Amino acid sequence: MDQEKLTTTSAEQGQYLSVVGDTYRLVITGEQTDGAYAVIDMLVPPNGGPGPHAHPDFQESFYVLDGEVEVKTEHETYVARKGAFVNIPLGGIVHRFKNKSGEVAHLWCVVVPAGLEAMFQEIGQPVASGTFLPPPPMGPDDMKRIQAIAEKHGQKVYPPDYLGA
Repeated sequence: MDQEKLTTTSAEQGQYLSVVGDTYRLVITGEQTDGAYAVIDMLVPPNGGPGPHAHPDFQESFYVLDGEVEVKTEHETYVARKGAFVNIPLGGIVHRFKNKSGEVAHLWCVVVPAGLEAMFQEIGQPVASGTFLPPPPMGPDDMKRIQAIAEKHGQKVYPPDYLGA
């Protein structure tokens, strides 16, 4: 990374990926920040959001730009509405977020250090801006494949019902 040069991304730039039915735009990747951080613009449709997972070696934070998501851990549940900020600390807390509203939720996600976006690039499907694909089927073989990719990228994926409904 050139310390003398700005890193910029226009509104039209960034890779769009369909991941578990959500649409994520990779705004800034670890390649652009020497692995320091990544920024992901997330659109989460009604009933969307990733299942329970943990990542002990990076911190993930969300700012809710619009809509709302329910963030659930083993110890608490928080409904993050427009203007809310949520920090998932280092250490591997098991968490998930889900859009239980009838409107699309819009989240700004920052991951320190970078790496989560590389997993999204591996499991996601490129899409056009604003396109939502249905979540892919998750049979036992699909789940094993996702778990292997997640572990390669420092994450652990838990069964969908691990944190309850």
